[in-house]
Amino acid sequence: MSRILIVDDNPDILDALDLLLSLHNYQVVTASNKRDATLVVSRQSIDLVIQDMNFAYSATSGDEGVSLFYELRALKPQLPIILITAWSQLENAVELIKSGAADYLQKPWDDRKLLDTVAEHCRKSADSASVQENVSKQADSGQSTLIYKSDAMANLIDNANKVASADVNVLITGANGTGKEKLADHIHAQSARQYAPFVKVNMGALPQDLMEAELFGAEKGAYTGANEQRQGRFEAADGGTLFLDEIGNLTLAGQMKLLRVLQTGEFEKLGSSKTLRVDVRVISATNADLKLAVNNGTFREDLYYRLNVIELHLTPLKQRKEDILPLAKHFIGEGFELSEKAKSHILSYHWPGNVRELQNACERAKIFAENGCIDDSCFTSDFNQASQSEQERIALAIEKHNGVIKHAAEELGLSRQALYRRIEKYQIQVTKDD
Repeated sequence: MSRILIVDDNPDILDALDLLLSLHNYQVVTASNKRDATLVVSRQSIDLVIQDMNFAYSATSGDEGVSLFYELRALKPQLPIILITAWSQLENAVELIKSGAADYLQKPWDDRKLLDTVAEHCRKSADSASVQENVSKQADSGQSTLIYKSDAMANLIDNANKVASADVNVLITGANGTGKEKLADHIHAQSARQYAPFVKVNMGALPQDLMEAELFGAEKGAYTGANEQRQGRFEAADGGTLFLDEIGNLTLAGQMKLLRVLQTGEFEKLGSSKTLRVDVRVISATNADLKLAVNNGTFREDLYYRLNVIELHLTPLKQRKEDILPLAKHFIGEGFELSEKAKSHILSYHWPGNVRELQNACERAKIFAENGCIDDSCFTSDFNQASQSEQERIALAIEKHNGVIKHAAEELGLSRQALYRRIEKYQIQVTKDD
């Protein structure tokens, strides 16, 4: 049973949400202020937070909600947080979405939409917890957390195991959806730091003006909206591993500070003159050509070589077809079986979205399976698009999902940032159906 924390100073709202969620088999914990909310998250196992943006009768700015959000993120970076906001705080809510909030709902909320949103993020939270549990178990037994059969992946995992024990910085390269984060999980789980913190940051999802604060922390008042002292990801990862995904998005100013940390282990929070020292291993990942970025002057050469002590490259799924069936069997799980026609279909497809696209396709195929048998017809929607251009596939996916980028990206097997880049490249018009 998922446990949900509701934070609101209005007792009527607490009662209404408590009743609604309890009727749908959620365990509810409530708090009416920031202090109680942070105590709950620090002391209890919470799967999801629903928080208001103000906690005092006269407050309307939403600053309290912003401050609480960052405090909760510092305590548990992976905890999904849903914001409930009035129209006047909508701008703050949108900014927090860019900084990692799971979603936001406007007051008065729609019960059905709220329940659907809660169900979606509780499921993701449970999946994430399951993955971390499996990583720990497999780390104890020395097993790989990756599914593969190809020689290319076997050689890569062999190199990753050697790198894991060397405790050097690693750069993982490869196209979107190839499994860069999974490989980072594996390296940490096989390393001497496996029981220390493993902190992940998606650089592509952070606004540029918040990147430095996210990585290095900030003192109260260091920038607009910094109402409380903020712990950065380097401080949170002290003694463990920090995974920087989409590292090519880091600003030049951020690159300079990152270079110093890698060289000396030292940094200052924004707005502070006090030097902090940490012991952190950095694993970074990118789908970009960093050598080209160095030549273009958008990425520091000295930082590139600091990050790239060892480079591990994940090849596209279409170049390691031996991995397709083992991965598909893993994704469909127990109780389902692929027909011979289905196997032939998925082996003939080129999987432009790589492993992520295969996983999404398998999840959808299970919905259409009869008596546990997944036939080729269950994958029809995926393979009908095989002959289309990338531009056509993107346009169709966006239209299908009424302009909701998140859902279109999931179908295409792309990150939202990667999809936005392609939308800009092909100049695709996006109209959201409200």
